Amino acid sequence: MNRPGQTRVKERRLDPLSLTGLGCLLLLVLVALGSLVHAGGDPDAIVGPRLRPPGPGWWLGTDNLGRSMLPRVMEGVGTTLLLSSAAVLVTAALSAGFGILAGYRGGYLNELVMRVVELLYSFPAIVLAILVAAVAGPGQLAAVASIVLVTIPLMIRLVRAAAVAVAERDYVTAAAISGAGLPRILGRHILPNVAGTIAVQGTYALSVGISVEGGLSFLGFGVQPPQASLGVLIRQGGTYMMAAPWLIIGPGVVLVLAILSINVLGDGLRDRFEPRETRALI
Repeated sequence: MNRPGQTRVKERRLDPLSLTGLGCLLLLVLVALGSLVHAGGDPDAIVGPRLRPPGPGWWLGTDNLGRSMLPRVMEGVGTTLLLSSAAVLVTAALSAGFGILAGYRGGYLNELVMRVVELLYSFPAIVLAILVAAVAGPGQLAAVASIVLVTIPLMIRLVRAAAVAVAERDYVTAAAISGAGLPRILGRHILPNVAGTIAVQGTYALSVGISVEGGLSFLGFGVQPPQASLGVLIRQGGTYMMAAPWLIIGPGVVLVLAILSINVLGDGLRDRFEPRETRALI
């Protein structure tokens, strides 16, 4: 006879579609790691004639300088994932701190945090990203800062809402009455119970970050050549789209695959950590 808890865990396992998304994401991570050791070749080496279609020796074709597109796409995956992941880690840390503190303490702190969040949320994502790039100057720093400012409003709102729900539970009240300090209450009682929300929203923030980095670099405000990112490769390939469509197809497909796989994984994590019946009660 199964224990009640065993059935509940089984119901919350990742579904096959989410596992497929996780597998695709891990594959992209391996590709990014392979680019560090030039597993596909030197991305800056001229290996053949210019604008050659895919074939032996250059499996994704060659660009306008005769460089193989395969190692350049691998480098682009690594750059895009690295910048987006770094930005999302910063977003998660800031959202956890401000969201939990605002949700638990309330009052003027909550009002201040939420007004700043609403101000950032009112800007369209690409407009805010371009504004940051205009102030900071094009480059990797502008890309990371833009992703943080675009993704942090929604994550703070959701973490705060989760923290408010947890703060009303009896064990948090008992801890406060027993004299537990604020760091102990936030770190031991509230943070573990909103970690699922942070993980779920972190996956969605990562997909948004990849989109923002791609769009910003495509417009020329993000990563700058000669360094490759998926957005840079799509922008460079757009110039030769009619004569050499493979220049844009390769990085474009990888970009779409990355966003789809992360979103699918995020849906699975949401069902795993925030079951529908739990979300309905909240």
